[in-house]
Amino acid sequence: MPSPFPGMDPYLEAALWPDVHNALASKLRAFLAPQLRPKYAARLEIYVVEDTYPESEIGILYPDVEVLQIRPRSSIPQSAVPQSNVATTPVTLTLPVIQPVAVRIPTVEIRDTTNNVLVSCIEILSPANKREPNIIDYRKKRQRLYSANVHLIEIDFLRRGTRPFNHPRLPDVAYLVTLTLAGSGVTDLWPVNLQDMLPTIPVPLRQPDPDAVLDLQAAMNAIYDEAGYDLSSDYTQTPPPPVFSKLDTEWIQARLRNLST
Repeated sequence: MPSPFPGMDPYLEAALWPDVHNALASKLRAFLAPQLRPKYAARLEIYVVEDTYPESEIGILYPDVEVLQIRPRSSIPQSAVPQSNVATTPVTLTLPVIQPVAVRIPTVEIRDTTNNVLVSCIEILSPANKREPNIIDYRKKRQRLYSANVHLIEIDFLRRGTRPFNHPRLPDVAYLVTLTLAGSGVTDLWPVNLQDMLPTIPVPLRQPDPDAVLDLQAAMNAIYDEAGYDLSSDYTQTPPPPVFSKLDTEWIQARLRNLST
């Protein structure tokens, strides 16, 4: 069953996102591989960041049972509790200490097959990389790639968080795809509204080799069908935060209503 949305499905931005992220990276590599042979190869690179402030994702990306682990008070040794003859005010609320979460982030790297040199990098943004403190490290990585003469494609299919690419003329849209050509000093943008299909974008290689082509909509449609995301998406509920505008909310409701009849 296909997604009820023409482009990015906002219901995938919650608990399903880690699977979507992994599946999309693998599908992009599969789409690119036959176009790159024999001079280039697409490789999946996994790096790990520590989400030190996962509180904002509890109930969205991280289920409570996986993040919040309350230690039973009975398991605390009495010897560890200071003894006093002075009566204390009874505790009315006990909250767990929220621990950092290790997040595995897949990227697609295009390397030349002669020297294994990185030519282009495709980053699919993670919630952890769109807020402090990881956004600082991610922005440093972007600069390192640019300084190393690597083309950078960034795919932001998450509405929450802060976009690492910032500009006063950046449009206010739900989703964004960008391409920063190595040494160009400019970034090409594909703004994507909720009602839009995802773009087909070029993937630059080394001159004079022609660009590869990446159909993001075809890739998203493929993983939605292969993973059966419709079976885990409750379209009777409101989409995950942030809250859509009144206009977008009415469009979502009308689309889901029309598809159910």
